[in-house]
Amino acid sequence: MFIILFLAIFYTACSENKISHSADNNERIDQENSIPIPSSTSMSYNKGDVVPNDEVCMVNDAFMGKKQIEVKYNGKLYYGCCEMCEKRIQEEGSVRMAVDPVSKKQVDKASAVIVITGDNGKVSYFETIDSYKAFLQQ
Repeated sequence: MFIILFLAIFYTACSENKISHSADNNERIDQENSIPIPSSTSMSYNKGDVVPNDEVCMVNDAFMGKKQIEVKYNGKLYYGCCEMCEKRIQEEGSVRMAVDPVSKKQVDKASAVIVITGDNGKVSYFETIDSYKAFLQQ
């Protein structure tokens, strides 16, 4: 019973999407990988699409469709959907890392190429643009 109550509270807390940024241009460029990333206001996203890092809850690994809470850690930017996620990003190193599904190498979510790969906005993190392209060819 306690587990169900905890999960209900966690889900409710993490579904509160807070916006901590001002609006920006309709299209941004991922500077590290030179990938054009349209903002969610200018297009809808589908499986296989690269999405803006700041619109992903990096704790829940989900594309949220709007800007998330910016969390600075060790000079890098991560994003979470609620205060609980913000706290976890700061305290848990494992939340800031993922495994590239192609190279199987660990990748820092702050510098990853983020792509919708599952239902309900589920995302995966890619080490490089080449890894992302290899994923698309699978």
